[in-house]
Amino acid sequence: MTIDPRRAYFDGIADRWDGWDDLDSPGFTLREGLRGFGVEAGERAVDLGCGTGNLTAAILALLGDAGRVVAVDFSPRMIALAAEKVRDGRASFLVADAAGLPLAGGSVDRIVCYSTWPHFTDHLAAARELARVLRPGGMLHVWHTSSRETINGIHVEAGGPVGADLLPPANELAAVVERAGFTVTEAIDAERYLVSARRTERS
Repeated sequence: MTIDPRRAYFDGIADRWDGWDDLDSPGFTLREGLRGFGVEAGERAVDLGCGTGNLTAAILALLGDAGRVVAVDFSPRMIALAAEKVRDGRASFLVADAAGLPLAGGSVDRIVCYSTWPHFTDHLAAARELARVLRPGGMLHVWHTSSRETINGIHVEAGGPVGADLLPPANELAAVVERAGFTVTEAIDAERYLVSARRTERS
């Protein structure tokens, strides 16, 4: 079986990941951004591409006792660090690929892909899988707190397995998720990047 070189890459940098950011400032940014998405207390959310769990913790901070977060990453080392950092009974942790999630259809209210979408190898397949697991009317957010140009420049400079992992213009991604069964509600491609979309009601 072929191993995705991206997985080995992220396993290799996982222990240094948090040291590359001032976690206090990004933490505030994450919480404020999530409030803007309208996260509600009782939701079941997926943090797809959770890394070391910073967004997972930010989502949990907005949920009540009934809320749940499923933190997913294809890097086993990232998941191990996230589970160690976020010791909360409302969170569960899965090693999985975006195009093949071990979750029941229509079982979640919201999926947040924070700083992870460029690393999905097939964007349409990933969007279709996310549409499968979201309930009708559930929300998807593809989100970066930096601009597309900044994100793409970081990946090109890093080279190797992630050198060609580029974020498409927001209007192009919006067209992809619409093909997968979503209605786009917001597309921002400026100093930050955001494509939000609602799962189309199933017949």
